[in-house]
Amino acid sequence: LTLLFALLPCALVQLSLVFIHRDVSRDRPLVLLLHLLQLGPLVRCVEVFYIYFRAGRVEEPYVSITKKRQMPKDGYSEEIEKEVGQAEGKLCTHRSAFSRASVIQAFLGSAPQLTLQLYICVLQQEITAARSIFMVLSLLSIVYGALRCNILAIKIKYDDYDVSVKPAAYLCIFMWRSFEIATRVTVLVLFSSVLQIWILPVVLVNFFGFFFYPWILFWQSKSPFPENIEKALSRVGTTIVLCLLTFLYAGINMFCWSAVQVKLNDPDLINKSQNWYRLTVYYILRFIENAFLLLMWYIYKTDIYLYVCAPLLVLQLLIGYCMAVLFMLVFYQFCHPCKKLFSSSISEGLLSCFKFLCFICKPPRSTMLTDKAEVKSPENTDEAQSSSKTIDSLKGIPHQSVSSNA
Repeated sequence: LTLLFALLPCALVQLSLVFIHRDVSRDRPLVLLLHLLQLGPLVRCVEVFYIYFRAGRVEEPYVSITKKRQMPKDGYSEEIEKEVGQAEGKLCTHRSAFSRASVIQAFLGSAPQLTLQLYICVLQQEITAARSIFMVLSLLSIVYGALRCNILAIKIKYDDYDVSVKPAAYLCIFMWRSFEIATRVTVLVLFSSVLQIWILPVVLVNFFGFFFYPWILFWQSKSPFPENIEKALSRVGTTIVLCLLTFLYAGINMFCWSAVQVKLNDPDLINKSQNWYRLTVYYILRFIENAFLLLMWYIYKTDIYLYVCAPLLVLQLLIGYCMAVLFMLVFYQFCHPCKKLFSSSISEGLLSCFKFLCFICKPPRSTMLTDKAEVKSPENTDEAQSSSKTIDSLKGIPHQSVSSNA
């Protein structure tokens, strides 16, 4: 497992760098050979420094003009034109490629590796210095990958706007992802340490559920098969790329909420709408799943947890997950760089979600009224008769029963 979690993300990182830079359709055999030797990132870094230091020395033959809109102020949004040269465009491509590579490395390499190493520490009841350093670096790698995923999702969704992320937003995302990922990994390790066999169906159901979810939505939409991903790719190559994309999407959602929602029937393959319902349902189901796994661990815990206060540990993990949700709400409500473009705020979206869930759980009103009428009709008749007797006695009139003819 250690070798698999190390080699698989490295191979996928090399493949993503080749795909983004379109090296397959270009005559660059040396670069392809270096990618096969796992030296692709090193070559890219050298190329970035070479482009950066040569920028501005030679006048570029042509430049491209990009138009970006500023964030609305007082209801108005200005459009700004900017000249982008070839060197700057290449640097942007490299930066985008490394951002995607960091996400792949984080959730397909560091996250499984952190889970495995923590599992070994729990079974051996010992944390060595080397392993602790390795786990801390893995956790920081995952949090950084999740942060890059959030920023990447924002820039893709609001590509027409000039997005600037403030330090407070970075801090909120870092705290949100740290609590969420650390809690999730700890829950999986605790459950797998007492029920080794049952962790396999839990992982498989989670992984394949998120893997097939975009494909199910794509088949329901009855959209044509996407052909505009890469001109040099055949239909089989396009299918492989889409499978790798959904594979990464499932790997991310195994540990935390994926900020980038895959939509295969969209030309950009990304769902650009802000869906508060999906976000709410994800965190509610994930909280229930974590609580259930912790309950199973508490019931079947072994002697290795003899000196661990189990109720306190369960409470700490659940509070840690709630803290992650709290920082997420703070980010979307106050620190999101594009919160002015939301059609509804996170508080309004969550309120509508809870109203919708209450409406589903509440029984129909007509049934409730019928039941109340059936139950209270005899009592209402007796109360009416008694009240009429009371009124007649107060007036000094003897009470007479009313006949059916009258």
